[in-house]
Amino acid sequence: MSETELSAETHARLVAELKELTTVGRIEIAKAIEAARALGDLSENGDYHAAKDAQGKMESRVRQLQAMLKTAVIVSGESQAVGVVGTGSIVGIRYEGDDNVERYLLGSIEERRDDIAVMSPGSPLGQALNGRSVGDVVEYEAPNGTLRVAIVSVE
Repeated sequence: MSETELSAETHARLVAELKELTTVGRIEIAKAIEAARALGDLSENGDYHAAKDAQGKMESRVRQLQAMLKTAVIVSGESQAVGVVGTGSIVGIRYEGDDNVERYLLGSIEERRDDIAVMSPGSPLGQALNGRSVGDVVEYEAPNGTLRVAIVSVE
């Protein structure tokens, strides 16, 4: 299993979500299933099927969180040098031949924010950017060939 790098804030949020799902969430789903069962014939009971579907989705998320937290490593942006790309950095890049700057958060999808796309540190581009600085030009292998990007900002 590979490690999942998370910020301390995201780790705490995921632990709280797991606790909520395994306590309150399971109780609420059990009540919904029991109330739907009381309505009678389960074969044509939409409420029952909806509650069972919700239970399956919730249990899937519980397993996902448990697996992620089991391999979680908490990273701190403070240990990174200023201006150096690392997990938790927001990096601005410009593809060769393009004037547009794209911004990405380098980290787990669980670190996502509303306005910034997330890039996995394990992706080809994420690996190429990790440890590099503003002004560096990196190459990485994409499905359609080798691409070059310039790092224009690191936050």
